[in-house]
Amino acid sequence: MRSHTDLTFRVSSYSQGTTENCVGVADLASGAAVKDTQNPHVPHLVISDGPAWRAFLAAAIQDQ
Repeated sequence: MRSHTDLTFRVSSYSQGTTENCVGVADLASGAAVKDTQNPHVPHLVISDGPAWRAFLAAAIQDQ
């Protein structure tokens, strides 16, 4: 099992190409890890499965 400390994060396409308010996303075997790229000292959030990831994205998009 891969450690969550050695994840490779990329800027999420949901960040809409900005350098402000970016969200970093790392793929997991099931689900994803998310972090605030503006606050790298804050721990990342692990979303453990596909349905939870889709619910997270829906809520994030609705909150904009």
